[in-house]
Amino acid sequence: MARKARLKEIRGPITAKERAEGVLLKLKDALSSLLFSGPSFIGVLIFFIVPFGVVVYYSLIRSSLNPEFVGLDNYLNLIKNSTFQTAARNTAIFSATAVPLAVVLSLVLALLLDTRIPLKSQFRTFFLSPMMVPVASIVLIWQVLFNQNGVVNDVTALFGAEAIDWFKSDHAPLVVILLFLWKNLGYNMILFMSALANIPTELLEVADVEGASPLYKFFAIKLRYLSPTVLFVAILSLINSFKVFREVYLLTGNYPFDSLYTLQHFMNNMFKSLDYQKLSAAAVMMAIVMVVIIAVLFIVEDWFGKDVEG
Repeated sequence: MARKARLKEIRGPITAKERAEGVLLKLKDALSSLLFSGPSFIGVLIFFIVPFGVVVYYSLIRSSLNPEFVGLDNYLNLIKNSTFQTAARNTAIFSATAVPLAVVLSLVLALLLDTRIPLKSQFRTFFLSPMMVPVASIVLIWQVLFNQNGVVNDVTALFGAEAIDWFKSDHAPLVVILLFLWKNLGYNMILFMSALANIPTELLEVADVEGASPLYKFFAIKLRYLSPTVLFVAILSLINSFKVFREVYLLTGNYPFDSLYTLQHFMNNMFKSLDYQKLSAAAVMMAIVMVVIIAVLFIVEDWFGKDVEG
């Protein structure tokens, strides 16, 4: 305060002209910020915020032709719907199984490639190659492998096993999980390798001097520095677990075997039948669950990795 008073005494009182120039400068800065961020904000508003608001509106009315406000009736009817229950259960089981596997296995692969092993470059290329394969080729490969007359049944027949129609059996989720892991492990592995390269080597050297075991170094040092990457990979894998509907749809169509019927199938079929109320309610519930899961992941990451920030 004394310094400000001293400066005021030296400069003298601020004139009206200087005050107006300061206000004008702030307005110019605000206008410049709006010009730079405006197009992005308008795009987000038009393509994300407004459509989501429309979805919320449709979930709260009786029908498109009868816009009577019904509150949470559409949500209650949706929860009681047996088809929705099956789709939600299958989606939850798939994501709860595939996402942790994608995170853990990609981290294990990254740790393996961080050591001195032969054919490291070929190993990395093998896991990255699925990223370059088109969806149609992926579907064709899985049909060749897991068809009732496919390669997998030919191999298991050598050991006396009976042929299985993989896509119409209880083993169908396992096939889709393998497809999901095959597609996503390579990219997740590269993210973890990049994070491992940024861990301070001084800490690892001190741990070696102190005689720390590899297990202790992993949990006490590496995993703490990897926590932001673990969070990012988990969120990315969660999003990708919902995108696997595309491959499942091409493999099995609108109404697959019960264990493969997911929320995306349900919403796609509701859209085709013009049942916008169930579709909108399911979309809003799915968005809320996603936000809650991601928020929990952020809280866990903040608690686990806060001592290594900066």
